[in-house]
Amino acid sequence: MHPLRSSALFALALWGSACTSPVEKPGSTLPGRCQAEAPLISAQKTDLLFVIDNSGSMEDEQEAVARELPAFLDELRQGNGVEQDFRVGVITTTVYLRALLDNNDYVTNYPDQSGRLQPVKDARGQPTVERYLDEGDPELLEKFRRLVRQDIKGSGQETPFEAVRLAVTPPLSTTPIADGGNGGFLRDGARLVVVVVSDEEDCSSTQRPPPVGLTADTTRDICSEEAEKLTPVREYFRILRDLRDGEGRPREVLWATIGPVGLSDKQVGVVLDTMAPDGPVVRNVDCPTSYGPGFRQREMASLFDSGLKNLDSICRASFRDTLVSIATLARTSQSIEVMNLPDPRLVQVQVTREDDSVQTCSVAGGDLTYEPSTEQLPARLFFQSSCERRPTDKKIEVKVLCAN
Repeated sequence: MHPLRSSALFALALWGSACTSPVEKPGSTLPGRCQAEAPLISAQKTDLLFVIDNSGSMEDEQEAVARELPAFLDELRQGNGVEQDFRVGVITTTVYLRALLDNNDYVTNYPDQSGRLQPVKDARGQPTVERYLDEGDPELLEKFRRLVRQDIKGSGQETPFEAVRLAVTPPLSTTPIADGGNGGFLRDGARLVVVVVSDEEDCSSTQRPPPVGLTADTTRDICSEEAEKLTPVREYFRILRDLRDGEGRPREVLWATIGPVGLSDKQVGVVLDTMAPDGPVVRNVDCPTSYGPGFRQREMASLFDSGLKNLDSICRASFRDTLVSIATLARTSQSIEVMNLPDPRLVQVQVTREDDSVQTCSVAGGDLTYEPSTEQLPARLFFQSSCERRPTDKKIEVKVLCAN
């Protein structure tokens, strides 16, 4: 053999014996063969919390929501390639009522509401032990309809923000339902979607007694006039954005409102309706059935979505399109749980768009970010702006590069 060739072969042999395959490196999750079990997409878990205004003016609006729930549920079940696993619970806007009447200061608290999940009623209207409904319940629609019909005997001082805060934070969120809490409603790894339905301004405060009191003067909206005394909307937004699940992971929170905003442009402003049947009353501009403006309601919606796709007017004759839009928002998550994922560097997600085009996204390409699994939860992939999921997507497939 030629001396030079012999030296080259000897050097190659040494190199081969010294180098370790990436598959064999300690801690490697790279598959050792170019055929792997395809990753599985877990069902998308969504916890829906409806916040129903149960003051004296809301009977027609509650009925209008109940009437359109079939369309809401049908849209919610459209998974765009991801199976849906949702549950729904209802709380009211009633927490307290502070009234300033005849130089007297009255404060009423409502401990049976105040963020507590309300009982599901049976067909005869009697409360049961159920506090929320799961997607697979064969009586889901009828039970859901009964849940959103929350009578009209609640507080006239609507506090949806405070009711939600109480509902999703300790002690209520961790106290078992059997002991009067909401424990068990919020699931680890689930998104929280809050849907507020109200015809008045939010008057929420974390203080007790509440700092703002209502009077008998219907020509003024005290909650708007004294808004600086209330807990800032941004503080409630921060509380919701800081929520964690039982694993310590950030909880994805979405917010939608059917509230006292303008029909044509979702604007807010105070107008006095002097032709109201029971005397002059404050309403929001371009919203003739409201009972106050929606400054705080609109601000909260805008903090979650600056485009206000999550906001619509309580003054609409039908809530069908509004509820379908909210369901579309609820089912289109920007993250998915995946199982059997050997290494995030090898993953590709193929998204089939509405026009049947296929976009391929990857962690390596920066279109996705990866959160590893824990003992309790699968790994999760987060879609970035370059590969954002759309409500009109037809299919999602997760593949490993070396898999067939």
